[in-house]
Amino acid sequence: MTKVKEIKDAIDVLPEKDFIQLRKWIAEKDWRKWDKEIEEDSSKGNLDFLADEALEYKKKGKLKDL
Repeated sequence: MTKVKEIKDAIDVLPEKDFIQLRKWIAEKDWRKWDKEIEEDSSKGNLDFLADEALEYKKKGKLKDL
């Protein structure tokens, strides 16, 4: 049996309270990873095109209010 299968089987029998706690932990871990990737991409300039695009839209008066 693989580790992933063992983990899935263990999750399937968790009480609802424990499952909710686990789901929250996984989501927070995932968001921390995502935030780190965004910070790294931003510091490398990989997201500069987004700012450039927004400024171009603003210059053309094509931005919409949220």
